[in-house]
Amino acid sequence: MEVLPEADCEEDATITDEEERLTHIAKPRPQVDLSKSPSSYKENSSQEKLMLAMAENFRQQYALLYPDNKPLLLCPVNECGVQKFVSTTLRSTLLPYPELYSWEGCASFVSDYLSLELLDPSFEFPKQLSSPTWVLQTQRGTCFDFSSVLCSLLLGAGYNAYCVSGYATKEMCLFDQSRQECPLLEPQIQGKTEGQKKTTRKYSVKPTRDLHSTFEKRQEEKRNSEAKAAALKEQLEAERLQKEKERPPPDPLLGLRVHSWVLVLSGNREVPENFFIDPLTGKSYSTTNENFLGIESVWNHKNYWVNKQDCTFGCKEMTFDMGDLSKWEYMLCGLTSQSMSNISEPTTHQESEDEEEEEMDELKMFEMPPSWVNKIDISPQDMEMRYPGGMKVIQYRKAKLEKFAPYLLKDGLVTKLTIYKDLNCTQPSTIKEWFKHRSDCLDEREIHTDSNVTSENFGPGRSDALRYHRYVTLVPEAERQMDFYSHTRTDGLARRIEKPFEMTETFEDRTDFLFYRHVVYGKQIKVIRAGEAFEQRPLRRVEERFHRDPSKPASKDVAERIFMMPDRQIRVTYHLEDDRIIPAWLNFIKPKEAADSQKAEAFTPQMVSGFQVDRSAKPYNNLQLYEMLVELMKDEENVELQIRDSEKEVKSILSLRENEESNTDLLISIYNTMRNKMAHQHMEDMERMAKEKQQRQKEKELDLLAPFQARLGQPEALTLQEALQLKTDCLTEFKQQLNNKTSLIQSRIAKETEEFQKKQQWYQKNKLNLTVKDEDDYLTYCSDAKFRIHILNMRLSRHKERAPQKYLELEEKLKRHPRPPGCQMPCEQWLQQYGSTYIL
Repeated sequence: MEVLPEADCEEDATITDEEERLTHIAKPRPQVDLSKSPSSYKENSSQEKLMLAMAENFRQQYALLYPDNKPLLLCPVNECGVQKFVSTTLRSTLLPYPELYSWEGCASFVSDYLSLELLDPSFEFPKQLSSPTWVLQTQRGTCFDFSSVLCSLLLGAGYNAYCVSGYATKEMCLFDQSRQECPLLEPQIQGKTEGQKKTTRKYSVKPTRDLHSTFEKRQEEKRNSEAKAAALKEQLEAERLQKEKERPPPDPLLGLRVHSWVLVLSGNREVPENFFIDPLTGKSYSTTNENFLGIESVWNHKNYWVNKQDCTFGCKEMTFDMGDLSKWEYMLCGLTSQSMSNISEPTTHQESEDEEEEEMDELKMFEMPPSWVNKIDISPQDMEMRYPGGMKVIQYRKAKLEKFAPYLLKDGLVTKLTIYKDLNCTQPSTIKEWFKHRSDCLDEREIHTDSNVTSENFGPGRSDALRYHRYVTLVPEAERQMDFYSHTRTDGLARRIEKPFEMTETFEDRTDFLFYRHVVYGKQIKVIRAGEAFEQRPLRRVEERFHRDPSKPASKDVAERIFMMPDRQIRVTYHLEDDRIIPAWLNFIKPKEAADSQKAEAFTPQMVSGFQVDRSAKPYNNLQLYEMLVELMKDEENVELQIRDSEKEVKSILSLRENEESNTDLLISIYNTMRNKMAHQHMEDMERMAKEKQQRQKEKELDLLAPFQARLGQPEALTLQEALQLKTDCLTEFKQQLNNKTSLIQSRIAKETEEFQKKQQWYQKNKLNLTVKDEDDYLTYCSDAKFRIHILNMRLSRHKERAPQKYLELEEKLKRHPRPPGCQMPCEQWLQQYGSTYIL
């Protein structure tokens, strides 16, 4: 490929000063013991040595044919200082984590798990290419180390992936995303298409004729479109000026900065088209993206290809058909090359068919040596920790993204996004936080620093069914909004909006069809109740709305009722009937209650006013109106109690939220034995109980001579005659037990035989008078009796055979019986050493 001329070293020195100001540059590698590395890391096999020789020959021929190009990255040293071919550094591995089965998961994991070490200098290929296991162990590496790890994971997942050695822009090489928009702020594209034709039915009712002027409508649309076009033009011009202002200075090393990324070709895993993956960010790019300025070579675990295409205009016009010899030159001929050529001759030289056949006969197949890298292994703890040190900070344009591992912070914070007003990121405007594993089910929080408004989203599982909470302060009777999981609440409350003098509640799926309640309060007053004085906001107006109840006629189904407490009025509006344009309504005035010096006011028809739509319907009489008023007054009391309960619930939720924020608890799965103290303690208790059980089993082994020794009064010392007498008594009693068992079996045989003979005699005597059922019972009894007698005879014979053996085993066991505690000598040896006294 063609490359631009090299720049002066002075220009590069100015760039390194800017590079040092980046906050994401990794610290030096931690010390790792290389002496424990496998032998394949420290030496080369015969195949690898041959591969290195072929690579050196390939390098010399390439340098001869393309003297102006940069030397290829072929055989850098590994972490042990041993030269290894780049293709053998890849280790195809499929890890047992579902996240790593797709390229998105692999790229995201590599970008999160590793920290970047910049190339020094930035225009030269690295001298060292570490193994993926070393990179994952230290969690640090160059862009080439990133690509090796990502390519190994993608190959294990079944993708046709290649490591790419090439050139990219300064921002991509330095992992500088300060001029890019944060992915969490990118607007989501909604899949709504405009201009879709509405489905109309053939026999549908025609809509009423629109009497508005179409000319005026078109003029209005024209004015609106012109205003929108002007606003859009101003916006685009402002964005253009802002981009010109934010455009970085020209890079003196443009086209010379070395970078490595991953190429994924279409075909495998249903990949529709080729694309690039930047391992530093984990993002995918088109192969025509302007950030990629050129490619020197690509390789996978089977072969190595050199790019022969012109990259003056970047990678836009490149093709990635590795079998096209006019575009790519392979190192190993065989199944991976798809065709054969000789690098020592220009590609434009045409050879005859005879010469090609002779060369193909002389060429020998050589496969890539197997990878010298151990199988990649990532523990579940490392997968959960995810980031180096458990956290990672990325700076975007007017935003800073902080990522944390689960359980790293006490409040369960896993992601924090701070949005700023200025490019220098000094004036925060919005803070978004995401949480996991919180006991209060808090998932997301958004804080607007200007208005001091906080919005919180909760997952299912809370006792109060809170789903969303927007507030300025946690003080009651302030402005706030609470959304609830209505299907988990008995009252069906879906939303509650509270203001200093108002409260609005929305309900869903209630049996009484209530869906809306609006409360207007007055100024706080002191109330004395049950001997206690406290401040309370009096109710001035309560408005409730109801859905249609199909079981009632519309003229008697309440649609809205309004309680006006200061005016002592209740207004009821019914649902609109199908053929009417005005609903029926009634307005009640409550009679005054009895006071100290006045009697209660009596109900009169003048206290009721209303409108009845159907003139032919029978009007309500005084009794019916009075009963309706009494029922509405009871409803008013119940509504007031419900409102006071809502106020108490708000206070309890706010108090609970304060406690939850001050004492945050994280939920730990019962299967997480590393963090779950109870599960860990349970495992330790199980192990301890198993050991205690084994110890008890050993202690349960009885001393055969203990019962006979107790007959002697547990003496501290025994003479030889007493010890021998114990042995004799034990054998005699065991022999007697064997004889008793023999006698017991024989007695059972005799009893079964006698009963069987009696049954036979009974059958011979009464067989002429027996029914079919009696004969069947007799035959069944005979079969069972013969079976029992046979089994008893077998037991008797087996007992007689095994009794002498058991007697000899007991005698041998007594000879080996342990002497005093801790002594395991046989009896004869014990007597020789300690004399004729058996000390217990």
